[in-house]
Amino acid sequence: MIQPQTILRVADNSGAKAVRCIKILGGFKKRVARLGEMIIVSVQRLRNKSKRTSKVKQKEVCKALIIRTKAGQRKTTGLSFKFNENAVLLINKQGNPIGTRILGPIPKALNTKALQKFTAMAAGLV
Repeated sequence: MIQPQTILRVADNSGAKAVRCIKILGGFKKRVARLGEMIIVSVQRLRNKSKRTSKVKQKEVCKALIIRTKAGQRKTTGLSFKFNENAVLLINKQGNPIGTRILGPIPKALNTKALQKFTAMAAGLV
């Protein structure tokens, strides 16, 4: 569960390393965001190697999709799973991903018709 002011890791190759959640999209006074939801973030840190070739700049505001959370997620079979970190993918205004690769696995729960373009880029599904 992600709240405003949460620091998140970026799991794509857009050039950002860490972002901070500013706003949670999807309702009036919505307090927490869960797996697969959109949030608005501000870029806090860039990766050292790609400061010149980065697709985003520091302090830039953009949308993001939550792909991994530390809070447990329960499958329909009764199994539950957790990730070690909170991670997001950066998205431009048109709804397309800024990066071209996704680093690390993403859950199969995101394999819906609306999020198909993100799961196609993923290295593995959990």
